[in-house]
Parts: sequence; C-alpha cells; structure tokens
Amino acid sequence: MNQETILIVEDNPILRQGLQEMLELEGFAIFTASNGQQALDEMRDRSPDLILSDIAMPVMDGHAFFRAVRERSEWVSIPFVFLTARGEHEDVLVGKNMGAEDYMVKPVTREDLITVVNSRLERSHQLRVAQLQQAYATSLTVLANAIEVRDQYTRGHVERVMAYAFAIAENLNDHEFDHDQLRFGAMLHDIGKIHIRETTLCKNEPLTFDEWSEIKLHPLTGAEMIKDIPYLSPAIPVVRYHHERWDGTGYPQGLSGEDIPLVARIVTIADGFDAMTTDRPYSTARSLDQARQEILDGSGTRYDPLIVEAFIKAWESGRFRAIASQPPESLT
Repeated sequence: MNQETILIVEDNPILRQGLQEMLELEGFAIFTASNGQQALDEMRDRSPDLILSDIAMPVMDGHAFFRAVRERSEWVSIPFVFLTARGEHEDVLVGKNMGAEDYMVKPVTREDLITVVNSRLERSHQLRVAQLQQAYATSLTVLANAIEVRDQYTRGHVERVMAYAFAIAENLNDHEFDHDQLRFGAMLHDIGKIHIRETTLCKNEPLTFDEWSEIKLHPLTGAEMIKDIPYLSPAIPVVRYHHERWDGTGYPQGLSGEDIPLVARIVTIADGFDAMTTDRPYSTARSLDQARQEILDGSGTRYDPLIVEAFIKAWESGRFRAIASQPPESLT
C-alpha cells in the first residue's frame, strides 16, 4: 500500500469526493480543500507529497494557490498537478510556464489519474534521492578534505583527485568502470588517515619503522571504516588498494598487476600526480611536466601501463593542466 499523502483542491464536492475515493482505493492518504486559501490553511498542519488542484475556484484560484505554494521553501518541491475542465491551449501553456509538473483536463479517468500521480511521485522520489546523495557527497568531500588538511596537502586535493581520476577513466577505451565506485573511492581514498597521529603525518624528517608501519595501515583502516555503509561500500577497493603497485611492491597486501582492482589503479595515478604537484611536509611541489614524466617513468613498475596510456591521452587533451588551474569548488 502507498504511504504518500495527496491534497485535492476542488470546489465541486461531487468531483472532489470521486477523486478522493479513486485515490484512497490505491492506498493513498487524502485530505481535501474547496479552494486555494483553505488548502493553504490545511497545509499549515501537514504537508502533502503531491497536490491535485482545480484552476477555477472561488476565494483563491489554482494559479494563485500554485504561486503561494512555490513561495514557501518547504513546499517548493511538492509535485503540483493542475485539474481543470478548461482544456484550451492557453490554459495548458499558463500551467506549464508557471512550472507545474503536469496538467489534466476533466473529466479524468481513474487509469489516467493513477498513472499521472504515480509517475509524478516516482519522479519526486528520484529527485529527493539525488538531492540527498549530493548533500551526502558534499559532506563527505568536506570530511575528506579535513583529513587531508591534517596532512598539509594543498586545499582541494580531494576534488582534484576525483577530476584527474575521471579524466583518466574516460580515456580507457573498451574498459568499463563504475562511476560511483570511482567517485567515492577517489573522494575517500585516504579516509583511514584520520587514525594516524598528526605528528606522523606532519613530520619533516624520515619516518621511523613504527611511524611508517602506522602510515601503511591507513588503507585497511579506511576500508574497515566504511565496510558497513552500503552507500559507500563500492569505494572499498579504492580505499584498500590505492597504494598497491603494479610490480607488487606496494602496500598493504603486495598485490600486483591486474589483481589490483581497475579503479584503484586509476586513483593511484590521480592521487600520485596531485601529491607530486603540491607542497607536502617532506617534499616541495614539482611542476606539472615533472610530475607527468614521473608517471611515465613509473609505467610497468609503480603504475599499470594501460592506465598510464590513458593518462597520456588525458594529458595531451589538456585536461590535467585545466584541472590543476581551476579552483576546487569548480571541480565538484
């Protein structure tokens, strides 16, 4: 049974009752009003998931009601469907120009009504999920950058690594990759650093054996942190394996070749390039051209030759220079 609530605004009591019965049979919760002003009064106590409103009504007509609804930030995303006996072309244009989600001409059949209601509710749900995911992604980016700040990376490391990773991935002909896996993996690749002591992260001198052992644990720590979050679990291969090397001399598991997940191999180069071109506690930034050459020199040892080829294509297209020159907020 549906749990959504629908507000029907219709001055004809017989039609209002008929619409209510049709929708209640589908399991929707219904409340009604006979004009726009009464509907606004009703909405003070409860907010509907969708509004069905007539246009020609006394006191406040449908157009004025629509404008009043859209003026309130908490109601601006509620799907709004106009119902009217007037089917003239100009009425349809007015409704669409105002931004209503749909427009139905009375008399309305049960089949048409249910189809429109379900489709608009589904679209509304998709938009809410997308907005929630975007808000979640923004929060995660802030968290990831906060972690990187402890490591004294230049502002925007996370955004650049994501942008570099996608620039590389898009040049991998005939190799499919999961966009969410790459996006969240690039975003959270070093989240495990939150458990590393700041004295270790910011140390200018060579690390001791114990400090280096602490550093090498952060991929495992990061993977463990997100393993029980379904939304983030696709990122685990990147978080866990982005410090592995093509020749098997990386960490934490010493994987080699194609045993290293593709997305992790992509992020390894993106992360490495940005690390080389930003100041760190133990090294000064190299030029973009110097970093490019180091990536090429590492092909077949540190880096997968296939990913290096894709990096070269992205480099030659100008993508890497463009990303490096942009402010972080423009890369999200």
